[in-house]
Formats: sequence, structure tokens, C-alpha cells
Amino acid sequence: MKKPYVILIGSASGIGKSTIASELAKSLNIKHLIESDFIRAVVRGIIGKEYAPSLHSSSYDAYKNIRNKSRYTSYDDLVSAGFDDHASYVIPGLEKIIQRAITDYDDIIIEGVHLVPGLINTEQFKEYANIYFFVLSSDEESHKERFVKRAVQIHRGGKQLDFFKENRIIHDHLLTQAEANNVHIIQTESVEKTLDKILSIINRSCTTINLVNSVDELEDVIDIIITKNGGSIEKVTYNIKGFKEPLMRNISVSDSKSANNFIKKINEDENRKEYLTELYKLSEYRKTTICASNQEKLDKIVSELTRKGFVLNE
Repeated sequence: MKKPYVILIGSASGIGKSTIASELAKSLNIKHLIESDFIRAVVRGIIGKEYAPSLHSSSYDAYKNIRNKSRYTSYDDLVSAGFDDHASYVIPGLEKIIQRAITDYDDIIIEGVHLVPGLINTEQFKEYANIYFFVLSSDEESHKERFVKRAVQIHRGGKQLDFFKENRIIHDHLLTQAEANNVHIIQTESVEKTLDKILSIINRSCTTINLVNSVDELEDVIDIIITKNGGSIEKVTYNIKGFKEPLMRNISVSDSKSANNFIKKINEDENRKEYLTELYKLSEYRKTTICASNQEKLDKIVSELTRKGFVLNE
């Protein structure tokens, strides 16, 4: 039998993981969607507050129950430690749910703040399921905007908004853990674009093409691949004249903000632009691996790049 899908979506509060998880479930026709908050509520009913005070706190103020706070050198470390302690009581329940889904050959999506890379052991399931782990990220301004909106919607605005700083610390902590444990970090944009990024990893429709665009045309290339079609640029290989081994660069860029910042830096730095221009001349073309959320979108990207004259016709 085929391996079931187990998709984990974690983030700090107010990033939009519930919306993304719901849309992802619809796109993949997955009927089992679990919020880690429900598991926390069950575990709270089993383990009393006197035994696990951090569990009975919120993720953002669990640090208040940490013993010997003086051993932490910074406030960020203290908040992160309290958050990890809070999440550690929920994770065993989440792992049991994953095991049950695998036993029943059911696809499942689990979303929540308690999905901490490095704390939840996904390696034990990889032989039996297609495991995908994502941590959603957002710039501080967008996060605060969504955080305020969410706080108002759930009618806990006062308490929630008082702890935005702590939620931002949790956001950064999750990104650090994701990087350390090779978990995909997804920079959120619109729901559609964020969904496309996740689907491009799950469905993984990729191809390698030879690009011959100039440095000045690079902005158009990025616009076609990333901004318009929600694709990603994964790897670029330069076959440089006179060198036996090609120069390979793993890029893995899928969000338009990062890509546009790269273009901006090139245009503002004459030395960097000149270096890239010389590299383009030496390599004649760039062997570029691009990916999209499905084959149809990938074909559309290649077609648009070809129509613009950016693809080498061999």
C-alpha cells in the first residue's frame, strides 16, 4: 500500500497556519486535519497544574513557570525555554496521532504552535509515511497586523496583544530550530502563493532549463518564475570556460520578497552587478532548476520564459 501523507505545519500564533492548513487539506483532499491545541486540552485534563504548570499556561507566557530563571542569560532564551517546556507535554500525544494515522493508512495534516522541530521525532515515521514538515514565517510588520486581527476575532485581544513580543521570540526560535533540523521554512505571502510554495515541495514538479538572460533581464525571469506563478528557483549551475568543474549554487528561493531584495542589492551595488555580468559572460548560459506546485504551472513558467527568449534553444 502507498505510504500515507503526514503533513506538519507549525508557526507562532498569528502567522496564518490554520488558514493555510485548511486550504492545503482541500487541495490535497485530506479529511483529517488536527489542531495541536485540541491535544493540549486533552493532556491538560490528564496532567494537573501542580505537576505541569507550564502546560496550563499559554505558549507565550509559560516562561513564568520556569524554575531557576537566573540560569538563562537573556529574556529570549527564557521565553524559548518556557515555550519548549510547554510544547513538550503536547508532543507525545501528537506522535501517537501520527502513529495511528499511519497504522490506518490515513493521510493527515497537523497544525499548531506546538510542532517544534527537534522536539517532535519525525524520523521514526519516515519509513512508513511521506513526512512533510513546514514552519511558517512572516516579517514583523505583517505578523503584528495578523496578530491584532486574530486577537480581535477570538475575543482575547487584551491578553494576546500584551504578549506580541513573546510571540515574536517564539517565531524566531521556531525558525532557528527549523534551520537546525532541515525543516522547510515558508515565508508567508498571500494564501494562494503560500499554498503554492508548500504544494511545490509536496508535489515537486521540477525541471532544469538553460537560461540565457542578461543581468538586467534577471528581474523579468524572477517575476515569471516566482511572483506570477508561485514557483521556485532551486539550483543554478555555471559551466565556466577553462574550468573542468562547474560552479553550482543551491538557492532555494520561493518568496518574491527575498528575490526582489536580491535584485535591489544588485542594482544598488555596481561591483556586485559587474561581477555577476562577468560570470554570465563566462558561462554563456546557466543550467537552472526550477519547481512549481504542479506540472501545469511548471509548463506555463517554461513557456513564458521561452516566449521571452530567456531559454536556450538547443
